[in-house]
Amino acid sequence: MSPLTAEQAATLDSLAVENFRKYLQIPSVHPHVDYEPCVQFLRAQAKGLDLPLKVYTVVEGKPIVVITWSGSEPALPSILLNSHMDVVPVFADKWAHPPFSAHTDAQGNIYARGAQDMKCVGIQYLEAIRRMRLAGATVRRTVHVAFMPDEEIGGVDGMRQFVHTEDFKGLNVGFALDEGMASPDDAFPVFYGERNIWHLVIHFPGTPGHGSLLLKDTAGEKVALFLNTLFEFRRSQVLKLAGDPTLTLGDVTTVNLTQLKGGVQSNVVPPELVATVDCRLPVTVDDAAFEAQVKKWLQEAGSDIWVEWEQKEPQVTPTKLDASNPYWLAFKRTMDELGLQVRPQIFPGGTDCRFVRSVGVPALGFSPMKNTPILLHDHDEYLNRAVFLEGVRIYARLIPAVANLRELTG
Repeated sequence: MSPLTAEQAATLDSLAVENFRKYLQIPSVHPHVDYEPCVQFLRAQAKGLDLPLKVYTVVEGKPIVVITWSGSEPALPSILLNSHMDVVPVFADKWAHPPFSAHTDAQGNIYARGAQDMKCVGIQYLEAIRRMRLAGATVRRTVHVAFMPDEEIGGVDGMRQFVHTEDFKGLNVGFALDEGMASPDDAFPVFYGERNIWHLVIHFPGTPGHGSLLLKDTAGEKVALFLNTLFEFRRSQVLKLAGDPTLTLGDVTTVNLTQLKGGVQSNVVPPELVATVDCRLPVTVDDAAFEAQVKKWLQEAGSDIWVEWEQKEPQVTPTKLDASNPYWLAFKRTMDELGLQVRPQIFPGGTDCRFVRSVGVPALGFSPMKNTPILLHDHDEYLNRAVFLEGVRIYARLIPAVANLRELTG
């Protein structure tokens, strides 16, 4: 592989930032995402890279875009570089700059929804490959760069279904990289597993009547009893996290009341109140035992309470970080060679990685953004130009490290 000249590197840096900003300026925002501008943008990127692009359709209106760099030994399991095209809603009046302007300030900070989550990573993959191909590099294993829909609303019509299709199986994926998050210090978090997500919609029926009476077994009393217990448990997890500096948020169970609905007017005791609770369970928690604990809390709160499961994900086995996983060894060795510190941990939220791991494919969540405030889903989300370009150079080392593995031995 021939090294790039300083002039070539500068030109590629400018092009990378330009492409990043163009991608950010596409408002692929929920709740009504139009993915077609993203698809057309990615078609232009694939053409510029002289690589084939294919659009897969599992759910109409939810395209899955895959750009492929064929390896010299295509029978080997391939590498999947995954990202998502969609972004979460914005409150534009809370932003210092228009959230889809990709405004760049004097410090080089590029402001836009998706700057960290995660349009940066999708472009970093492509720009790293551009540098590699210009330098004459080849890879043994085929590399697929995927751009998914609907990750920000659970991936239900995206990766969750795609991994079970013949199209996905045809990609012959052996290892995947996907998103991580920014780090406010010098260490890069690397996520090898995720907490499983449970969303409970709990119905609390009770005695209805006039608001001036002291009725027995009201819905409000049941809700209060349950929430007292729930928040006592929540406090125990706060203390557990605060008391052990080796733990991260992904190592504890989080429970949060996210919705409370019911009632018709202020002087009528309602026949039912409904509470929605978001639970995130770490890989160390037994699902059945936790569910039994929740049922006990509900029984203690009163009679006839019932649960409607909005989401109840099973536990997914984390990716191994030991000698049995040569992809991890290649990843870690490359980061060591670059003098970069990594901090393996469990991801506190949910990404498409969990669906990839669920079909037996090892996957790591990694977004190369160090010394950067964590602003995913926040107002004034931004990524610094220099940090973005450092990520391109990191991927230009990581991609060949995993794509050129010959045999899967430690």
